[in-house]
Amino acid sequence: MISTVRQCLDALAVSPIVAILRGVRPDEVLTVAEVLVTAGIRVIEVPLNSPSPYESIHRLSKAFGADCLIGAGTVLTVAAVEEVSRAGARLVVSPNIQQNVVEEVTRRGMLPMPGVATVSECMLAYRCGATVQKLFPAQTYGTAHVDAMRAVLPSDIKLIAVGGVNAENFTTWLDAGCSAVGIGSDLYKPGDSPTSVAEKAARFAVAIPKKNKSPG
Repeated sequence: MISTVRQCLDALAVSPIVAILRGVRPDEVLTVAEVLVTAGIRVIEVPLNSPSPYESIHRLSKAFGADCLIGAGTVLTVAAVEEVSRAGARLVVSPNIQQNVVEEVTRRGMLPMPGVATVSECMLAYRCGATVQKLFPAQTYGTAHVDAMRAVLPSDIKLIAVGGVNAENFTTWLDAGCSAVGIGSDLYKPGDSPTSVAEKAARFAVAIPKKNKSPG
C-alpha cells in the first residue's frame, strides 16, 4: 500500500489533476488518454457508470499503466472492487465511505480514495486506512472549509477537491490546502474530440508550473 500511495503522490506532484473520464467509450479512451498524458496529466479515472468501464480501464492499464496511475470511479461495492482489480486499476474512487470497500481495496494493494465532506468523515476514512480522500462535492463547501479542516486533520491526509472545480478556480483549491483536484467535464465530456480535450487540458497546464505544490 505504501508504494501505491507514494506513486499517487508522485503522479500528482507532476500534475495536481485527476482526469475523470465519465462517459468515455472503450474505442476512444486511449486517444483521449494520450492527449491528457501529453499535457502532463498522470492520474486518470474511469467512473463505473461509463459505457463498458472495465474494458476502458483494462485498455488504459495496458497502454499507460507503467507511467500513469489508472483508476476506477463510482466504486460502491466489494464486488466492483474485485472487477476493477481484474481490469488493472490501482486507484479506487468512491463518492462515499464504506469500510468494507476501503478494506478490500487496501487488501488488494490498490489505493482507496473515498468521498468525504466533514472532519468526522475524514477521520472515519482515515481510521479505515484511507489517507488520500476526495472532498465531494467540493463546491458545496468551498475553499474556506478546506482551510478550516486542515487545521485539525492529520498532516498525512491528502484532500482531492472534486465537484465544481474548473480551470478558473482550481488553483484556489491548491492554495487552500488540497493536494490536487479532480476534473470531469472541464477536461472531457462525451462527444469531445481529441482536439477539444487538448484545448481544455492546455487551460490547466498554463497554471500548473506556478501553482503546483508537491503533495508529498
